[in-house]
Amino acid sequence: MVLRRVLWALLSDARLVEKLSESRPVRAAARLTAAAIVRAQLGGRRAARDLLGGEGLSRRLSRLRDTFRRELEEGARRRGWPRPPGSGPGRPGAER
Repeated sequence: MVLRRVLWALLSDARLVEKLSESRPVRAAARLTAAAIVRAQLGGRRAARDLLGGEGLSRRLSRLRDTFRRELEEGARRRGWPRPPGSGPGRPGAER
């Protein structure tokens, strides 16, 4: 608690903050921080570009949707679905 108050008092002094900002270690830390931020931004842009690829994200998603729908319909057909009206279990005319 005491350390927090001392730090707050020191960092509230504008002259001290200015002197610290001109010191070599703080400037080096600021440079490293800026470089890391720029590297992260470039990496994010590169990842987004790779994700979109040549054909684009919407095209990939629509192709995935179409494939899923086609396989679902083929599987349903193999199992005899949809059944004609009135031929389901518990309905008149259903086979037992």
